[in-house]
Amino acid sequence: MNFSLGQRWISDTESDLGLGTIVALEGRQVTILFPASGENRVYSVQEAPVTRVVFNPGDVIRHVEEWELRVDSVEEQNGLFCYHGTRVDNEEETSFKETFLDHFLKFNKPQDRLFAGQIDRFDRYTLRYQTWQHQFDKEQSHLKGLIGQRASLIPHQLYIADEVGKRFAPRVLLSDEVGLGKTIEAGMILHQQILSGRANRVLIVVPENLQHQWLVEMLRRFNLHFSIFDEERCSEAYADAPNVFETEQLVLVSLEFITKKRRWFEQATLADWDLLIVDEAHHLTVTKEKPSTEYQRIAELAQDIPGLILLTATPDQLGHRSHFARLQLLDPDRFYDYDVFVEEESHYKEVAEAANNLLQDKKLDAKEEQTLCTLLKETDISELLAKAQNGDSDAKAEILSMLLDRHGTGRILFRNSRSGIDGYPSRLLHQYPVPLPKQYKTAMSVMGNIGGIQSPEFNAMRALFPEKIFQEFEGEGSGWAQFDPRVEWLIAKLKELKHEKVLLICAKAETAISLEQVLREREAIKAAVFHEGMSIIERDRAAAFFADEYDSAQVLLCSEIGSEGRNFQFSHHLVLFDLPLNPDLLEQRIGRLDRIGQKHDINIHVPYFENTAQEVLLRWYHEGLDAFETTSTTGQMLYKSFSDDLLALIAEHNCDEDELDPLLEQAAKENAQLRTKMEQGRDRLLELHSSGQGKTDNIVAEIEALDNDVILPAFMINVFDTFGVNQEDKGENTIILKPTEHMLNPSFPCLKDDGITVTFDRDTALSQEDAHFISWDHPIVSGVMDMICNDDFGCASVALLKNNKLPVGTFFVELIFVAESSAPKSLQLGRFLPPTPIRVLMDKGGNDLAQNVAFDAFNQQLSAVGRQTGSKLVNALQSAIHPLITQASDIAQTQLESIQASAMDKMQKQLGDEQGRLQALKAINPNIRDEEIKVFDKQRAELSTHIEKAQLKLDAIRLIVVANQ
Repeated sequence: MNFSLGQRWISDTESDLGLGTIVALEGRQVTILFPASGENRVYSVQEAPVTRVVFNPGDVIRHVEEWELRVDSVEEQNGLFCYHGTRVDNEEETSFKETFLDHFLKFNKPQDRLFAGQIDRFDRYTLRYQTWQHQFDKEQSHLKGLIGQRASLIPHQLYIADEVGKRFAPRVLLSDEVGLGKTIEAGMILHQQILSGRANRVLIVVPENLQHQWLVEMLRRFNLHFSIFDEERCSEAYADAPNVFETEQLVLVSLEFITKKRRWFEQATLADWDLLIVDEAHHLTVTKEKPSTEYQRIAELAQDIPGLILLTATPDQLGHRSHFARLQLLDPDRFYDYDVFVEEESHYKEVAEAANNLLQDKKLDAKEEQTLCTLLKETDISELLAKAQNGDSDAKAEILSMLLDRHGTGRILFRNSRSGIDGYPSRLLHQYPVPLPKQYKTAMSVMGNIGGIQSPEFNAMRALFPEKIFQEFEGEGSGWAQFDPRVEWLIAKLKELKHEKVLLICAKAETAISLEQVLREREAIKAAVFHEGMSIIERDRAAAFFADEYDSAQVLLCSEIGSEGRNFQFSHHLVLFDLPLNPDLLEQRIGRLDRIGQKHDINIHVPYFENTAQEVLLRWYHEGLDAFETTSTTGQMLYKSFSDDLLALIAEHNCDEDELDPLLEQAAKENAQLRTKMEQGRDRLLELHSSGQGKTDNIVAEIEALDNDVILPAFMINVFDTFGVNQEDKGENTIILKPTEHMLNPSFPCLKDDGITVTFDRDTALSQEDAHFISWDHPIVSGVMDMICNDDFGCASVALLKNNKLPVGTFFVELIFVAESSAPKSLQLGRFLPPTPIRVLMDKGGNDLAQNVAFDAFNQQLSAVGRQTGSKLVNALQSAIHPLITQASDIAQTQLESIQASAMDKMQKQLGDEQGRLQALKAINPNIRDEEIKVFDKQRAELSTHIEKAQLKLDAIRLIVVANQ
């Protein structure tokens, strides 16, 4: 190396030092000052790991006084380069020596980094190109937003999510029966809306007792970080912002909070939102006199928010007028008058009845045929009807499809019932009567005498928990678990089921804690505890300990919170250590195991004290409501009807058959009548539409194929290795990722200081909720791609090609251009023109070989080269490389024009087809909003502009030189 004072060099090993200046030459040592970082380095003249900075005509360089020069020519004067050219700011011709180059110089262009000797490792260049390819495929995938949820692939849920999630400002009512996954459907819609850019600011309103469940569901299933806003949070945020609701993008509030706190509600209405989600929407009631305060609050919010999703399992429960009012929230122009709606609804029933007859393969009489012909008067269906009457399934399907298009509320209302969905297991009740211990009898007798006059519900609740009465009598530290026969029963049952996972749910956290202590101390049975006093992380760890296959807990002991939002369907044994008074809570408990995808019948084990309040409640649920072995859709209504008599019997421990049996008989009779009425009232056409009729079978198959593909795991493991993230195998399908001191980027996406557990397997993710489910939609994957593509990682490289058929010294220049255009995320430009990598492989004669030489096959023939050797090869060939870059740019520009034309055609066709389909539907179904159709015109115009403005950038460059074998 030839060093002279004042020359500018950069460090090959510490590129962050900036541009260095030679300040001393003493014997065999050279001293370089790096002004940008204030550091000095002393190197051996013979082995200094530095590269001389040389610029070429056409480059724009920066003077230390912060003005820029466009280089026209370069000459060497006494060992220093002098750059001649024109100032960018005033077009004045001038020159300066390299000594006056800006110290903070950073080489952003790949060719600048290559010529400056900032050469990346061979594998990083490869990873960069692969990342661009993966990002291109990801952006164009029609499954974007559908593959990343921690949920089973349930067809009806995927259909609703796919149908609604792609809409502009969706306004729908999700009213699936309990247990069919409305929260998951809403989350999947929301996930798509956010990833696509259609929604950025979201407000979720739920009953207060469901806030935690929604917070956990959105985070664990969809990686969406919501913030709960309550009085404390709003008061704190008010110090930092005039409108507290503008301090976060994703906000979760309780219905009670915005109903009672007028001040904060007004701020919520003034904030800009893209989407509003309201759970338990049946609480929004309207009578002839006036709407409820809850309804008024949501109506005021919904008026100015483009998207609205309402959720309720019982849309008609609190009155038909309230049901109409909720539809009015979704589309006030369409549902403007209740009496008109009632009249229209009578015709909906005609459609539903006609569909029912077709679905049940019944022969249609003349009147029914005439009804169908009238309903579908725009089309002559006489031939189709004749075929359907003769059993032609295709003809029947076509008629049903026509009916679905005309269904009154089918586009904004979705409802599935358990009876219409396959895949649910059977539920089997096992009862275990045990005697009431004398300790409990004594405590209940004494405490009963001093309890005073209380409400029937209070007395009933006390009677159901004798252990609590005993603790009041003896003190909180009393050891009720030492003599309670239910504990002995539990130990015996766990021994009997020693190879099975058992979920136990009880009402109180103290009960779960006491049971864990007894199981551990007396029998060394491994148990995990899960209750509201634990943090989310502690609960996750407990659930993971239970879910693990090896060296794990046999039983998970949950308080009532265990029935909220968690999925334990890998177990099929449920112990109900006590029973709740609320029938919905009982269904929630059973619903932790009774889910689509459960592979076994569910065994429900209920120990109870015979001839006590517990037996009364058990018989009420089993004989009166049939709530253990079938889904209870009528429980709440029946509880309201019979609560006075029922609570009195429970409070009195009255198991007298003369009083209890008539009550249970009457309840069972009304239960049967209600279920029959509900079955007759089922709108099978609406259910048929809501289930998707098999339309999502292909989507399920595609997602399963992606789940089973090794491309994503291989790509991410390569990323972890390259960036220095430590990986530890935790189990068969899980990996623990931990940061190290040697990571390339200390801010690796989503990686916490104490590490995270990840899995690429959906089933594992479902059973181990502490593990991140890594899919193409996961923030880790998106973050990694952005980190690689938006940095200079791997953008300049040199490799050797050992091929006897080519003369030694032959070289090739491989260039990766990216065609891209900037556009608002909401336009979804990526569907048509995502950032597109264009590979050009130039030989020394200026020929592009990329079409004939595939990247992967070529890459396998190459080998890495050291940085020093690579720099020498680049310097030797620099003058020959420059013209090849110019020629490659022209070739890439031609390809860009072709890509733009293709993107334009694809955009016009897809959006035109979607708009045309909605216009055709609007002619026969008024639930299509005008703004849904008009938005396509605006979208097409804006997308056309952005596609036309697409530009090329040179993203990466690699020099390949043929060497000896």
